[in-house]
Amino acid sequence: MSDRSVAFSRFVAFRYVSAGKSSHLVSFMSAISIFGLALGIAILIIVLSVMNGFDQEMRQSVLGIVPHITISSEENLNEEQWQEIGAAVMQNSSVVSASPVIQALGVVATAVGNKGVIINGVDAALEAQSSAINRFMSVGNLEGLQEKKWGMVLGQSLANRLGVELGSSVDLFSTSISINPITPLPTYKGFEVVGIYKVGSEELDSDLVIVNLAAAYSLFKMRTPFNALQLRTVDVLQAEAVRAELVQVLPAGLRSESWVATLGAIYENIQFSRTIISFMLWLLIGVAAFNLVVSLIMIVRDKRGDIAILRTLGASPQIINRIFMWQGCFIGLLGITIGVVLGVLGSLNISQLAAFIENSFSIQLLNAEVYPIDFLPSQLSLVDVVLVAAGVLGLSLLATIYPAKRAAAIQPAEALRCE
Repeated sequence: MSDRSVAFSRFVAFRYVSAGKSSHLVSFMSAISIFGLALGIAILIIVLSVMNGFDQEMRQSVLGIVPHITISSEENLNEEQWQEIGAAVMQNSSVVSASPVIQALGVVATAVGNKGVIINGVDAALEAQSSAINRFMSVGNLEGLQEKKWGMVLGQSLANRLGVELGSSVDLFSTSISINPITPLPTYKGFEVVGIYKVGSEELDSDLVIVNLAAAYSLFKMRTPFNALQLRTVDVLQAEAVRAELVQVLPAGLRSESWVATLGAIYENIQFSRTIISFMLWLLIGVAAFNLVVSLIMIVRDKRGDIAILRTLGASPQIINRIFMWQGCFIGLLGITIGVVLGVLGSLNISQLAAFIENSFSIQLLNAEVYPIDFLPSQLSLVDVVLVAAGVLGLSLLATIYPAKRAAAIQPAEALRCE
């Protein structure tokens, strides 16, 4: 294969792709093929970016706040027993931190409304170091719990429902009842709001209340310094495997639960949806590649006269084959370039576009009661872009094989007789 023949094949192929008024059919079929490939690539890159965004938000926001593993006990263990459990847990190299917590159910109430909530009594200093919640604070911060014993941190959705803001007072009712000789009285205490966070997950923004460990101890009249340990692991996706390892070394009677028990189904659904949608979009690109095959076959039929003339001038079947291989490659590269540019621009702006649509039409694309977050995230991945581009280029090259062979098999005399 000489450099001259390669250059000649490439030149003729480029002329065919860029043909203007001289060949309406070639221009039209090339444009259809390019449009199909570009559209499929752009949609695939945008969808993969959105799925990456969901995965990142799940890991950094929702899974950055909820404990990876929770170890609890229904027995009233003393502080020394909990320290032994904590020491056994920290011997596992996959465990990063173990924070004491009092977990309980209660009711928050103001003059505006009330709601049943999950209450976490935490060591504010340890929680600020291990949890990512400070990154999502709208106002205030977690350190406010250290300054005020009767301070409270709650989600934005819950704050809206109760009609409170930073510095407002909220009554927190315990589920335990104070036995009075005359009448049973609920146990409650007034708390000051020292922080309001917004994660975007309805489960966290409306159902979780964080208070000081000492305040929870007093309010719930605990007989143990705390009733659970919240663990964070090196890899959140390996939390269930780490939990299984800890079960083997922890004393009997303890209950352990990883985030997989509560949020695992949502995360798996995101991963499953990514696989299914990606497969369907690859099928769409496959259809576009098939359309490229059909387009090249029609172009070969349209160029039978040109092929015959080239053959009579001395062009070998191999040169004719390479001409249409190059043409399919040019069409594929042009479609890939346009698709990648549109896909990258779409991925970088899809979140803003979704927000614009929600604001303009007063609709909510993602319901926080159904999805783990209430906005459309996007995280563009260079690896995804490269894999998509390489995959489509491979399909484009495969699509050129059959039409190019048909073009190379055309006999000059027969083609000229039919013209």
